[in-house]
Amino acid sequence: MAAQAAAAAQAAAVQAAQAEAAESWYLALLGFAEHFRTSSPPKIRLCVHCLQAVFPFKPPQRIEARTHLQLGSVLYHHTKNSEQARSHLEKAWLISQQIPQFEDVKFEAASLLSELYCQENSVDAAKPLLRKAIQISQQTPYWHCRLLFQLAQLHTLEKDLVSACDLLGVGAEYARVVGSEYTRALFLLSKGMLLLMERKLQEVHPLLTLCGQIVENWQGNPIQKESLRVFFLVLQVTHYLDAGQVKSVKPCLKQLQQCIQTISTLHDDEILPSNPADLFHWLPKEHMCVLVYLVTVMHSMQAGYLEKAQKYTDKALMQLEKLKMLDCSPILSSFQVILLEHIIMCRLVTGHKATALQEISQVCQLCQQSPRLFSNHAAQLHTLLGLYCVSVNCMDNAEAQFTTALRLTNQQELWAFIVTNLASVYIREGNRHQEVVAVQLVGEDQSRPQLPGQPPVLMSPPPCSSHCLRAAAFYVRGLFSFFQGRYNEAKRFLRETLKMSNAEDLNRLTACSLVLLGHIFYVLGNHRESNNMVVPAMQLASKIPDMSVQLWSSALLRDLNKACGNAMDAHEAAQMHQNFSQQLLQDHIEACSLPEHNLITWTDGPPPVQFQAQNGPNTSLASLL
Repeated sequence: MAAQAAAAAQAAAVQAAQAEAAESWYLALLGFAEHFRTSSPPKIRLCVHCLQAVFPFKPPQRIEARTHLQLGSVLYHHTKNSEQARSHLEKAWLISQQIPQFEDVKFEAASLLSELYCQENSVDAAKPLLRKAIQISQQTPYWHCRLLFQLAQLHTLEKDLVSACDLLGVGAEYARVVGSEYTRALFLLSKGMLLLMERKLQEVHPLLTLCGQIVENWQGNPIQKESLRVFFLVLQVTHYLDAGQVKSVKPCLKQLQQCIQTISTLHDDEILPSNPADLFHWLPKEHMCVLVYLVTVMHSMQAGYLEKAQKYTDKALMQLEKLKMLDCSPILSSFQVILLEHIIMCRLVTGHKATALQEISQVCQLCQQSPRLFSNHAAQLHTLLGLYCVSVNCMDNAEAQFTTALRLTNQQELWAFIVTNLASVYIREGNRHQEVVAVQLVGEDQSRPQLPGQPPVLMSPPPCSSHCLRAAAFYVRGLFSFFQGRYNEAKRFLRETLKMSNAEDLNRLTACSLVLLGHIFYVLGNHRESNNMVVPAMQLASKIPDMSVQLWSSALLRDLNKACGNAMDAHEAAQMHQNFSQQLLQDHIEACSLPEHNLITWTDGPPPVQFQAQNGPNTSLASLL
């Protein structure tokens, strides 16, 4: 008996010694691998060699699975060898499922492997993998929530917003059951964001109300609480801006700006939450700061505060450049593209077409680096090119760009914005489509017009709900009536535009409506009323500043003062008109001489890789002068 006990003790001692030896060689190799990975610059080849050296020792399953995960992760993040990365991650996932209580390795392998599948466009392989991981992770709150977020994101990228919303709803209920109000709010706010994208406003309002209550009642990490508040306020602000309610959004926007200032003064709390389901961050502070700049730019752009929009764009782009040196997160490129889209529109309004064209080229370059980014912004890119074409009076190219953009978008507000601009092109050119488009721009029955000779793809979803775009549609109807010589009808539409634009401080639309009304009164011989319209139009246009409206207003003031015998005022207005004309002409020539001007002919496929310098087409400033 004693001999058996001694033998058993000896065997246990040998086993323990072997385990200790195994642990020591494993830790040594792991230490070397980490040293090479974190070297400056990283020595990834040596790191991989150290990890591969683990397998000849015939390690236990736990070490084998973890090493496959580490190798897969290093190869995925630091090399282009996706085939080997996939092989190691698949082995880690397979082996770890056979080991009890090995959740971190098991679910991290599933998460990384599904990311890799998506990167390889094997979405059909990623979905069942994530579903299985979600099914077996219900006792592990952190991983269960993370995997739900990941699968919801995958459905979102596929434009399957219904499935994504369902998963986020499941996540919110799970978070409530495990006592994580913080993560419940994250799930609900994410769902609210998707509902806003789908324009399901009846579902959005009660959801945002509930989110607001959860955010205010939750007592936890101050940075996490403020980040939830930023998320909530960003959704509210974008909701107002999508609805074109520039004035109504101001209180929310002010709260958002105060909130981001509060976050910037808080220090990160290194104490981990007691509930593992709370181990999430929405965005880093630095990303949130750029996002707040972005929505501020969107507001300034809609309101017609273009100098303010340019100021905040410059700040945001400067911060983005710093962040992109250290962080290759795709969201930063998305922020950069959206900021550039807005500043390009500012440049076109303020008479800086050459700069706008170079920035359009910059957006093309960013989209060349990411097929997903191009897919999400192709319609906007062609819309910007259409606006540029209008600014240099290349109306055939403008029509081609706008119709291309229409073909590529299913976003309701963007569609309405494109059609509004396309209608103005048709009206100015006397195109046979003009009446079809202009008539259908306004009213509760607003829909995508079926243009003669155009494919059915141009038919419309539900009517546009944006206050700003509906006001712009009335302006286009007024413009159409003016060109048709139906002046009383034009005045009626333009007064409706003024009423709507004044209600929400849409300054640029107000200036455009005033100058057109002034032109109508001038044509009718009512010089005093014309002057009452044109003077405030010029003042407002100078404040924006809108070069085209200033050019138009100065020409009208010159003619008005001549007609009234005010020689000195007429001379001053003529001098202003000459100055604006020269500025626009110089910028026009510069823009058309750039090699990037060739972009106006691009209407199909990915953005051109390079531009060959050539003389621009024979364009004219007749419509401006």
